[in-house]
Amino acid sequence: MKRLLILGAGTAGTMMAHKMRRKLKVSEWDITVIDKSEKHFYQPGLIFVPFKLYGYTGEKGNIKNTRDLLPKDVNFVSKAITRLDPENNRVETADESFEYDWLILGLGCRIAPEEVPGLEAGYGKNVFYYYTMPSALDMQKALEDFDGGKLVLNITEYPIKCPVAPIEFICLADYFFHLKGIRHKVDLELVTSAQGVFTKPVAGRMLGDMFKEKGIKVTPNFTVAEVRSDQGKIISHDGKEVQFDFLASIPPNVGAGIIDEAGMGNGNGYALTHPNTLKSQKYNNIYVIGDCTNVNTSKAGSVAHFQAGIVERNILREIEGKDPLPDFDGHSNCFIETGFKKAHLIDFNYKQEPIPGRFPLPTFGPFSLLKETRLNHMGKLFFRWFYWNMLLSDMVDMEMILPTSMSYLGKDLSYVTK
Repeated sequence: MKRLLILGAGTAGTMMAHKMRRKLKVSEWDITVIDKSEKHFYQPGLIFVPFKLYGYTGEKGNIKNTRDLLPKDVNFVSKAITRLDPENNRVETADESFEYDWLILGLGCRIAPEEVPGLEAGYGKNVFYYYTMPSALDMQKALEDFDGGKLVLNITEYPIKCPVAPIEFICLADYFFHLKGIRHKVDLELVTSAQGVFTKPVAGRMLGDMFKEKGIKVTPNFTVAEVRSDQGKIISHDGKEVQFDFLASIPPNVGAGIIDEAGMGNGNGYALTHPNTLKSQKYNNIYVIGDCTNVNTSKAGSVAHFQAGIVERNILREIEGKDPLPDFDGHSNCFIETGFKKAHLIDFNYKQEPIPGRFPLPTFGPFSLLKETRLNHMGKLFFRWFYWNMLLSDMVDMEMILPTSMSYLGKDLSYVTK
């Protein structure tokens, strides 16, 4: 019996369990998934929870049992992984070890507020974040009590999980305070380590114009060195200061330390990964998927979906003695909720930045790229059902709906940068 081991039961790991179980015979292959959590979180929902918008008020609808989402013929081990031993094809937990023929790393990443001096000390007072369900609920209570002042959203550094989420947050804050009738009492400011609202020129310019219309100030190139919550200010490495009454922080993100300890990482817990095959750059029988890769694309669920098809095909090719194909092009897309029941949509890859157009079909769409529409907003809300019922379980061939490689069909190529 041969053994496939999948580490992580998040979006990437769950999809891979379904894909590989369909392709590898139960009589020949044992598939085991290891994850310390018995709960699976719908992470895109966290952006709505602080504002209690569109029915996203807490855990209901956003959390399911991990075991229930995996195929019945896949073993699930709910334990923390303590060591990777790729030299001996072994993974260890505190009381058990697991050997493998092939390994898929899908360990994700986590926020690390402890890396910014003062950030944890201010948490729960006038400093909050929303990348976990408990912290999103803490922020929800704080926003209910907030009756005016300066709200600052600070992106400490990149990469972060879902890089458009901060854009969504500040836009939803604008909407939320309009609904409360106190928008005139609130100053909103995005303080980012990037050069602008978004890291790519066309989208950065268009989203920046939207921020101006909404009256949201943008402070770029601000790399935070310290948070002084008692003084209500953040300080950059070059001595700049920004005052706040309410700080919504996007803390640094890091990967799993055990990846670095095994000699497979880049020093921040992200696995050294071939950008096109998604194979580990260190070991021939290991593939990497989702947020724990070091490839230069978004750490978002859509990317995990596009990567999953590549990882599936390449492992199957290698099992048959063939070479892996360098087919992953960095494809990423995501809705960007902008408030007032509207949203943007972007679609891009390693080489092509987001540009306007129609998606997924030219002319028909039905979605618009880099344009605020109600239909995009509806697509954002529909995605939760789609995620739980189709995406994770790989129920249908998604290639026709969300192709692995980015298509230029429907895109306005007059925006293509040379």
